[in-house]
Amino acid sequence: MALTYYAPYVSGLTNAARDVAVGLAARGQRVTVVATQHDPALPREEVLDGVRVVRTPVALRLGKGAVSPGFAGAVARETRGAGVLNLHLPMLEAGLVARLSKAPVVLTYQCDVSLPPGLVNAVQGRAVDVSSRVAMARAAAVGVTSEDYAQHSRLWSAMRGKEREIPAPCLDRAGGSPRFRDGEGFHVGFLGRIVEEKGVHHLVEGFQALGDPDARLLVAGDFAAVAGGSVIEQVRRAIGDDDRIRVLGFVPDDALADLYASIDVFALPSVNAFEAFGIVQVEAMMTGVPALASDMPGVRQPVLRTGYGAIARPRDAASIAEGLRRLRDAPPPRAAVAEAARALYGVERTVDAYAALFAEVRRG
Repeated sequence: MALTYYAPYVSGLTNAARDVAVGLAARGQRVTVVATQHDPALPREEVLDGVRVVRTPVALRLGKGAVSPGFAGAVARETRGAGVLNLHLPMLEAGLVARLSKAPVVLTYQCDVSLPPGLVNAVQGRAVDVSSRVAMARAAAVGVTSEDYAQHSRLWSAMRGKEREIPAPCLDRAGGSPRFRDGEGFHVGFLGRIVEEKGVHHLVEGFQALGDPDARLLVAGDFAAVAGGSVIEQVRRAIGDDDRIRVLGFVPDDALADLYASIDVFALPSVNAFEAFGIVQVEAMMTGVPALASDMPGVRQPVLRTGYGAIARPRDAASIAEGLRRLRDAPPPRAAVAEAARALYGVERTVDAYAALFAEVRRG
């Protein structure tokens, strides 16, 4: 497996790759992950949860990207004797890595790259798309989290016919304690990196438009060590002196069950194509918490498929407020939400699907 950022870095893409890698290793498969050494303090090689991790030094950072001259060569070396190479895109080096691979290639296409306006970012985005197309031409199959997202992707024409719908792995975090609650009022929660594409300040504005003095908004997620930079100051300006809103910062894995147990609705107000699924919203639903999601390809699918939650227009505080109000005033039964989400999603289902796909590709 190869990707730019791997554990202990935290993002939806990283966590999805980690959960599949760890799941395969737990089944007795030998799994090596090649990633960049995003933190110089990390060892160049180690074993994490049964997965061998090889990291290559970073020479240059371009926004969210990390340029590591030794990365492609390291992946090529590790594919000698490997049954399959699983590349997680977007990745600037994807085309080169796929061509150098000594093993059959399966791509996991997480999302289209989406960067802020500017000449440098425009060039970088174009280069990533070209590289992805080269990798798709070389690949035996392309895993996508939903057909909805794939068909709206800029690269649909390149992956069409090779795509396999495999939802991202979602962990069942039921059984937590509501230690983050503050009173008996309506609690809304967000979890994710505090970055532009998450649309957190739109959520803040939508929450404030509820005009509910007893309501609370819990904003959880990293903003201190985020590739490409955080927008925490923009979020804080939107919050102002509203003491109903708490910024929790990074919440570790072992506290996520408690976070989900503390909220009545999970909100995912994403605003661009860098969000393709939203693992966190499904994990919340698996604990019985309905979700409010942006009406965007992929992101809307968990709500649409389970039938529990609300869909809001992206960047629209009034639409977000309307969805929150509906879920506050007519909440669906938590047991029904959990049952529907567990029937469709789960880490074992995803690992099963990738294990079967890798075995199929190895057989040729």
